Amino acid sequence: MKIIIVGCGKVGYTLVEQLNKENHDIVVIDEREDKVRSITEELDAMGIVGNGISYQTLLEADIAHADLLIAVTGSDEQNLLCCVIAKKTGKCKTIARVRNPIYSQETTFLREELGLAMIMNPELASANEIARIFQFPSAMKIDTFTKGRTELMHFRVTEDCLLNGQELMKIRSRLNLNILFCTVKREDEIFIPRGNFVFREGDLVSFVATPPNANAFFKKIGYDNGKVHSVMIVGGGTMSYYLAKRLLSVGINVKLICDDKTRCEELSELLPEATLIFGDMTDQRLLLQEGIETVDGFAALTGLDEENILLSLFVKKVSSAKTVTKINRINFSGVINALPLDSVNYPRLHTADTILKYVRSASKSMGANMENLYSIEDGKAEALEFYIKEDSKVTGKELAKMNIKKNVMVCSILRRNNVIFPGGSETLRVGDYVVIVQAGERLNNINEILED
Repeated sequence: MKIIIVGCGKVGYTLVEQLNKENHDIVVIDEREDKVRSITEELDAMGIVGNGISYQTLLEADIAHADLLIAVTGSDEQNLLCCVIAKKTGKCKTIARVRNPIYSQETTFLREELGLAMIMNPELASANEIARIFQFPSAMKIDTFTKGRTELMHFRVTEDCLLNGQELMKIRSRLNLNILFCTVKREDEIFIPRGNFVFREGDLVSFVATPPNANAFFKKIGYDNGKVHSVMIVGGGTMSYYLAKRLLSVGINVKLICDDKTRCEELSELLPEATLIFGDMTDQRLLLQEGIETVDGFAALTGLDEENILLSLFVKKVSSAKTVTKINRINFSGVINALPLDSVNYPRLHTADTILKYVRSASKSMGANMENLYSIEDGKAEALEFYIKEDSKVTGKELAKMNIKKNVMVCSILRRNNVIFPGGSETLRVGDYVVIVQAGERLNNINEILED
């Protein structure tokens, strides 16, 4: 596909980086020459210095032959206008990033009236994920599938965890729960574990389960999964607003600290049920004074990665609270993963996953729609959900008799509102929602799970 990306900030860079792996023809546009140069020198993309709203700039980017335009500048309005002009100038599909809460209830209207293929809100998506983590504090990360009926949970094996030193086969029979282990990250390697796989302390494990079974699993392996009743949020940005609103809606008490007095007053009007505090967000004495030692959850959502990391490490030292740390840059993910942080959230990866899902779906449907896509462990593996809309090479045959690739696992099936964790005798049928985890290569359609 020929793809134009307007906006060369952190999200724009990540999109080019991820889409390059899919072998697409990419053009980037930004008014900041240094940002354009940074991307074109480091990544395989053509760069144009200019305004993405400009008709002439879009013509220079060859909008007439583009398949997709993605607008991710810092302005919601500029992103929307850019998509409108692109639709008038060319025949491409358009995607806009829109973050302002004022538009959050109007996305369907804007998408339909402006003819957009999609509207993305990475801050809202990240806030929803963080809220799920606070409701399931034993997990480091949670991805949802099959309309919320199954979840992909990520957690770390600790020294006293029941899994430590045990074979997968023995763990399955001992737990007697309907769950399926999907991936294990050990140092820099990713495994799709089989029956004789032995878990070790420090392993990052993902598994698929229904929410009730996931809760029972954590209890059986010795993890405290008590519900979070109070959360302290540091940072007064859009994501903090979305998160606080979501937590308050499910009855969780929220205390929010912001160092901008005007913004603090705005949030106090928008979130009347929350406790708003104006002060230095990095002041340890303020955190202690406001009860950080007694809260159940803590979210570091300032605009600086370094502040978020240090705040979370401090809270881990003085409190038993579940911590979530927002990271904007992913350049040092290896270092960050080595730190004793509970859960790390990368908002721009939500955007990249959403775009990749759309691009792959648009490229090759071949009997199935791609419903969801989540990167696992820095993109070394992926979890994908497909809706099977017609018969194909993967339908009607027992899984055990199909030549499925070694690095691919069929994790779950949603069939007529029933969740199935398939054995070898199960078959895939038209109308199924199928969750697949793969490591090592990329899947555009469900038929690619089979060896050629």
